[in-house]
Amino acid sequence: MRIRWKDVERDVDPGAETGPADPRALRVVVAGDAQPGAAPPGNWRQLSIFLSPLDVHVNRVPVSGRVLKVDYKPGRFLPAYKNEAATENERNELWIDHDGLTVVCRQVVGILARRIICRVGAGAMVEGGARFGVMKFGSRIDLFLPPSARIEVGVGDHVQAGVTIVARLAALGG
Repeated sequence: MRIRWKDVERDVDPGAETGPADPRALRVVVAGDAQPGAAPPGNWRQLSIFLSPLDVHVNRVPVSGRVLKVDYKPGRFLPAYKNEAATENERNELWIDHDGLTVVCRQVVGILARRIICRVGAGAMVEGGARFGVMKFGSRIDLFLPPSARIEVGVGDHVQAGVTIVARLAALGG
């Protein structure tokens, strides 16, 4: 799969997920097993990326596939870097089927961010790296991945949208 991001074009492994928020060096705050109570029902790995108020808050699709559902939940406006923001803050989840594997991309607003925009709906075909929304301003993105996913970054690492490979998905049945 080829992902185009601003002036960067590169080949990406079809099982690779690239950073979902645009475009500066964003900070990873969770990488590994899902935080208790934060993940959707089921067994997940979690990758959370914090966007400060100084970052650009354009959100990008982490993997190609079909949008299964979009689920908005109203909530509080705690600082987005706090663990409880994943469950208490206003948020929007984009559920994507990627070759039989489900990936959930959650937009979470923070203390300054008061608005989530999501420009895709259920049934849409999306391409990894494409813009799908924006959060205004100071927020985070949570990715929930199948248990077989291999997370390629760690807490404290800095990632770039559409450039940094943040995780690899194993082929279904493989």
